[in-house]
Amino acid sequence: MEARFDMFDNEIAAKFAKRFANASLVITQSPLPKSTLELVSLRASQINGCGWCIDLHTKELAAAGESAVRINLVAAWRESTVFTEAEQAALALAEEGTRLADAHQGVSDETWGLVRKHYDDDQIAALVAGVALINAANRLAVIVHQRGGSYEPGMFAAALS
Repeated sequence: MEARFDMFDNEIAAKFAKRFANASLVITQSPLPKSTLELVSLRASQINGCGWCIDLHTKELAAAGESAVRINLVAAWRESTVFTEAEQAALALAEEGTRLADAHQGVSDETWGLVRKHYDDDQIAALVAGVALINAANRLAVIVHQRGGSYEPGMFAAALS
């Protein structure tokens, strides 16, 4: 299946993509650990079936030195022993924040309490914004059928500077 539309080759889409990427800088420059942000982004992308984003986040995690075991177990994080309590709280927030239509209350009080236990206000702001941003990115890529497989770690770094 070919991509339906090239979001990198249209003037309006390119302007939007640059602003979207610049918004992500606020999150990546926050005190939230980069590995946590990538794990959360990978989990939301798995839920949303976004091959492009799964490709991107697995490769970025690997390039940053994350173990294959942890990358492979993100999809089953509840049934694994390789994530910290803080990472588990972030992954739960990502799942509940992604599956809004599946739970009438959205993010549960229990999950929110775990997030508050492990993260300060700046980290929480970045985590919430990160979940929202990755869900938007997933939707963009899935709508136009942007397929995974061609991403190279760091390939958008020059565009952001």
